[in-house]
Amino acid sequence: MIDLSDNEIVRLENFPFMNRLGTLLINNNKITCINPNLGEFLPKMHTLVLTNNRLTSLAEIDPLASLPKLQFLSLLDNTVTKQPDYRLYVIHKLKHLRLLDFKKVNQQCQ
Repeated sequence: MIDLSDNEIVRLENFPFMNRLGTLLINNNKITCINPNLGEFLPKMHTLVLTNNRLTSLAEIDPLASLPKLQFLSLLDNTVTKQPDYRLYVIHKLKHLRLLDFKKVNQQCQ
């Protein structure tokens, strides 16, 4: 686990290859951009907490689909959560997700 919370990080990028990292806490930052190849560097990532950042559009979270093992994701307190059909969109994009914003993903919603 790596905790990068409470910094002024603007972009989720420039990670070295970390084959064992499973959890990244990066809440309370200023993230507006996510590297589309993030999964190449963090292939075992299963938990990502992006609470209270500055993600505003559904397209900005598309790169999270590159994380093949992602099961737990929090995007609470990001403007993107107010987009129409936000939850369904994220569940559709991230096929292995089990918890979104600390609420269980129902299979019939996918």
